[in-house]
Amino acid sequence: MTGALTLAQRRAKVRQLAQDGASNRAIATELRISKDTVARDLAAPVETPVQLMAQRAAHTETAMSQLCAAAQAALHADPAHTITDDETARRWWTELRATAFELLVHADQFADYYPGATETGGAP
Repeated sequence: MTGALTLAQRRAKVRQLAQDGASNRAIATELRISKDTVARDLAAPVETPVQLMAQRAAHTETAMSQLCAAAQAALHADPAHTITDDETARRWWTELRATAFELLVHADQFADYYPGATETGGAP
């Protein structure tokens, strides 16, 4: 397996392997989880796509709130006017530019997906 699975992905994989006839022990070995986790995953209710979308929306809402709070904290800290050594200043500048670029990419993707919700007639 490559990469970590989300809970929903793991439960779906456990169910698929069980439907294919794999034993709990074989599933546990393949997914590198305990047999008890396999049993719990098989006993867990199946989440509907609507429930999964609601969970994702709630998670995204939390992440966006945290992002806005972090941005406000960075603005308040005013790193451009904070006296520090050149190495730290270079690191801050690099991190700010890289993060700003990544956020701009996400904002552009958001605008592509939700054009009606993002029409502002220009920059915010």
